[in-house]
Amino acid sequence: MRVLRLLVACLFLAAGALLGALNPQSVTIDFGPASVNAGLGISLLAALLVGVAACGLLLSTLVIVPMKLRLRRLQVDSPAGEKT
Repeated sequence: MRVLRLLVACLFLAAGALLGALNPQSVTIDFGPASVNAGLGISLLAALLVGVAACGLLLSTLVIVPMKLRLRRLQVDSPAGEKT
């Protein structure tokens, strides 16, 4: 299993490097009071990272935490001798 994870991580690392190499154009991202000059590949990877982090946070707060709370509540409510 660890080998598979390492292989997938290397595959995504290579894809990110290829994306950065194939898109060397410079872009300016304007945030209103500030602006940032960066390469297009880096900007795409940063946008992807922010999207993945936001999705993970949303999934955690809306799905995982309520399920853990429900499981904890079920374990407390059930008698000690029974298994659910």
